[in-house]
Amino acid sequence: MDLNDIMKMLRDPQAVQRQMQEAQARVAAVSAVGSAGGGMVKVTLNGGMEMLSVEIAPELMAPEERGMVQDLVRAAYNDASAKVKEALQSELSRSAGGLGDLSSIFGGDR
Repeated sequence: MDLNDIMKMLRDPQAVQRQMQEAQARVAAVSAVGSAGGGMVKVTLNGGMEMLSVEIAPELMAPEERGMVQDLVRAAYNDASAKVKEALQSELSRSAGGLGDLSSIFGGDR
């Protein structure tokens, strides 16, 4: 990015905001599935790094426990993710004198 690009951005902050919103929408639409154990455990994340689902093969545990364990793993991951985002936001704010804002990067009001 050269100086002309920066000057253009400063002159039209609404355009920059629109571009950021469009980028956030594209990031939010991203999802990926990761697996382990030959596909016995699968995790789906969205672009905001939130876990959408976890699937554990029935043969890994008692069937009556599987749904609860999947929900607990998803909740624990999302809780840890939120705490990391808060810690990073705090550190960026401290380092940048209050200018750091991760909500634009991670797309959320955490």
